Amino acid sequence: MYSSLPSFVLGFHGCDKQVGEKVLAGKDRLNPSQNDYDWLGNGIYFWENNPNRALDYAKELKKYPQRVKSIIKTPFVIGAIIDLGCCLNLLDARFIDVVKTGYKLLQQTLKKSNVEMPKNKHIGTSREPLLRNLDCAVIQMVHQVDTTQKYDTVRGVFTEGTPLYENSGFQEKSHIQICVVNPNCIKGYFYPLDPIAAFPIP
Repeated sequence: MYSSLPSFVLGFHGCDKQVGEKVLAGKDRLNPSQNDYDWLGNGIYFWENNPNRALDYAKELKKYPQRVKSIIKTPFVIGAIIDLGCCLNLLDARFIDVVKTGYKLLQQTLKKSNVEMPKNKHIGTSREPLLRNLDCAVIQMVHQVDTTQKYDTVRGVFTEGTPLYENSGFQEKSHIQICVVNPNCIKGYFYPLDPIAAFPIP
């Protein structure tokens, strides 16, 4: 588990404080999400280098408890040191064709079974489809049929939220998300620190 020389990334996960403290104490682990609308398929989700966004998400789930299986009483964030391993990296052009192939195979498979293709859906007045049923099914198909690779993680960028200004190409909630499929890619958890004002941030 610790024998390779990987390149680590930092991920942040929003959760209930009681859950987070148990994980930090080594008494529990984060469970993979297995909803059919998960953005990057089944796995444990992290916001890459973005503790503030992770906390915002935990606060949002506290307001809408129907969206989660376990209630968030006190929004909390834990950090994780992640080895991406064999990553289905949707920011890398090499993997775009892999996902396109996954879509075609899903289409063919469901057509043979006379099953309708899933769709990405909006929630309320959201600008983006927050329920990614189609995307989730495509990623799960990639995991199922790509026998040449067993992907440890999936990484994607998402533009989300209100434009920063008129005619802006930037949106206030845009982020990079990591879905950890292989839990052994998580090398450790940590409590995020606030910066010390007297020193620069390297």
